[in-house]
Amino acid sequence: MLIDDGLELLTEEQCGDLLASQSFGRVGVTVGGLPVIMPVNYAFDDGTVVFRSGPGTKLRAASSGAIIAFEIDNWDPAQGTGWSVLAVGRAEEIADASELEALHGGAPDPAVEGDRTHYVRLRPEMMTGRRIA
Repeated sequence: MLIDDGLELLTEEQCGDLLASQSFGRVGVTVGGLPVIMPVNYAFDDGTVVFRSGPGTKLRAASSGAIIAFEIDNWDPAQGTGWSVLAVGRAEEIADASELEALHGGAPDPAVEGDRTHYVRLRPEMMTGRRIA
């Protein structure tokens, strides 16, 4: 176990296990040179993050193959324990019907109603995580 300034550094495998254990996270994209963070429901499917989107910022990022960040975390103030995981990689829209059918868990239904019929996938090129040690 590696410790850095009181934080346990998580392995990629531990990061993947934590990503698979949750269904709500945050997507970070760059808009006009500034960071924008948006909440999404997601699934961790075969080593990739998959979520649904409507037309707009997230879908434009996927359509252009932008590098995006995806983050999840957990904090228990009573115990003083917590962790966070960050996945970074290129976004892509999943438009091929056979690829959509091949999704093991699919992407969960969005938490809010609206036109979220597009599927976006993030193939992490880097995954890092930290846990309060």
